[in-house]
Amino acid sequence: MSRLQTLAAVALGAMTAVSLHAQSPETIVDHAARAYASVKSLRATFTQQITNPLTGHDDASRGELQQRGPAYLSVRFTEPKGDEIVADGKAIWVYLPSTTPGQVIRMPLGDNAAGVPDVAALFLKSPRKRYTMSAAGIATVQGHATHAVVLVPRDSTIPFSRATVWVDDDDGLIRQFEITDPNGLVRHVEITSLKPNAKPDANAFVFHVPAGVKVFDQRGQ
Repeated sequence: MSRLQTLAAVALGAMTAVSLHAQSPETIVDHAARAYASVKSLRATFTQQITNPLTGHDDASRGELQQRGPAYLSVRFTEPKGDEIVADGKAIWVYLPSTTPGQVIRMPLGDNAAGVPDVAALFLKSPRKRYTMSAAGIATVQGHATHAVVLVPRDSTIPFSRATVWVDDDDGLIRQFEITDPNGLVRHVEITSLKPNAKPDANAFVFHVPAGVKVFDQRGQ
């Protein structure tokens, strides 16, 4: 699962507080889905840890995310500084000079998992139909009491083999999540701050190609 897919998964909303202590995993995820449906825009900060079990290598990053609707996304990394992912409503720009200097990839927006920046929908769109669910305990994340739920896809098109989401007991926000891809790569994202329905910056969804950088266009045009 790509960095775009996972990070964009922080797009989650707020709703009226309810107690989740005696509820099933399905009910907890339903709570998160209703909260997500209330979000029109957001601002968030995050940390991310990627672990490769084959090499034993860990890769840490952090940054800020802004989103408006399903087609506008801005992820700007403070660590590694300079990495960016921007969806401008027409295409997705992936610029990661920390790992692939001198190039930017322009990807199509679409209905498949690779082409949709709003990956929270991957967790929360028709979750009872798309996943088998099981409880994974409780945890406090950034001061928020949460219940964790494991999601195992029923749909072979979903680009991970397993995910765990930690849902806030009060407001239904996903406070952290962990994804294991089919190759065993584990991606853990913790939301350090989240402001649902906050106004994005005026130029948040504009990407400027840096001088001297080659654009690889994958839109098939």
